[in-house]
Amino acid sequence: MTSLTETLPGGSMWSLRIARHRMLRLTAMEAGANVSALFFNATQPLDRLNVPDTLKALHTAKLTRGHVLMSDMGHAMVSITEDSLGWHDPLGGHIHAPQVTEKFGASTFQNDRNRFQRNAHDNFLVELGKHGLGLRDIVANVNFFSKVAVDAEGRMALAPEHCPAGASIELRTEMDVLVVLANCPHPLAPSGVYPRVQVKLEVNRSEAPGEDDFCRNFRPECARAMTLAERLYL
Repeated sequence: MTSLTETLPGGSMWSLRIARHRMLRLTAMEAGANVSALFFNATQPLDRLNVPDTLKALHTAKLTRGHVLMSDMGHAMVSITEDSLGWHDPLGGHIHAPQVTEKFGASTFQNDRNRFQRNAHDNFLVELGKHGLGLRDIVANVNFFSKVAVDAEGRMALAPEHCPAGASIELRTEMDVLVVLANCPHPLAPSGVYPRVQVKLEVNRSEAPGEDDFCRNFRPECARAMTLAERLYL
């Protein structure tokens, strides 16, 4: 694959096995985007995104440029090489069907057809099933384009108007990775009209990260994770 461009409509899902050293760029076509994401080692899916380990290694509660998303086995999966927002949410989880009904009203495919108000949990299951995976493979996800603030009492709140139209993030694959996306509302989204923000997806070739790579040198843990991933391809 040399390049790919697709549009992910609001409420829809997407998955693709992407070879290492490719760049996946996500761009919000309208304000208020939220894309819930899971990542798996494409050749050994038991090795998958581990959000708690990633956050501990990075000493952070947000995701932005320089950060490396790490797997259960300590491998670098994807690196955030560019980010126009400076904050993406790794804490909020993903929305389920009862939450969608509570926030946006009842909706069924029989009544609404393609306007059916989907949820990220079921969308994950649909896409995972295409790759021989299922419910037990849904782990803690990240939410691109969303910012969640936590107060002194541990209460979480979604930051309003965080994502403008045109916001983007670039992810460089550090291994062959299965990417699973659900373009659905954030679990903390306010009630009202179901949001249907389109997101553009672009996949292109990328240079292999050198020794002076910004992500590699962001923290020592990032360098170790990238070295472990590179050992898979010796």
